[in-house]
Amino acid sequence: MKTYPRIARRRPVHRRVPAFVPVPLRVRGDGWSPARQAAFLGALAETRSVSAAARRVNMARETAYRLRRRAGAQSFAAAWDAVMGRGMAARRKVTAEELVQRAYMGLLKPMLYGGKHVATVRKADNSALLRLLGQIDRAQVAGIGGAGRSQGFAARPASTPEGAFAAKMRRFDTPAPRRGWGERCN
Repeated sequence: MKTYPRIARRRPVHRRVPAFVPVPLRVRGDGWSPARQAAFLGALAETRSVSAAARRVNMARETAYRLRRRAGAQSFAAAWDAVMGRGMAARRKVTAEELVQRAYMGLLKPMLYGGKHVATVRKADNSALLRLLGQIDRAQVAGIGGAGRSQGFAARPASTPEGAFAAKMRRFDTPAPRRGWGERCN
């Protein structure tokens, strides 16, 4: 019986594009819209070339690097680094402004299928919302926030205590007066 040497197969590399917060920019038809930013990251995962990815989304390579350096582009830059395989040793910290933006707008997630960018999905970031509510509660308990600030939060904590919740629910326990089948609504 004849034996053949076993050929080592290479496993295909499936790059994952992490969800990111798009860089806040003015709305322009020919600019870096959030969808174009996500398509750029998807193309960057496919080609691993900044020039080719920028060309694919009809933008210039220099503007992609300029976008990466803008204020508020930390999430975009971290997704770019993750796509290129430059992992960071420590988790990066999320700034307060980015946390608010994540809570309100969510994250963009470029989807790849078969190594090709096929779609972009907006996903809600509930953990950012919960972290933001926790910060508000802690600030209220510490007495830091309040009505004295120009952009202050509500005078009460965001989460209601058990007693207040029970009092609100008691209001809804009493049934509303119902009209009979034969009565007319005027």
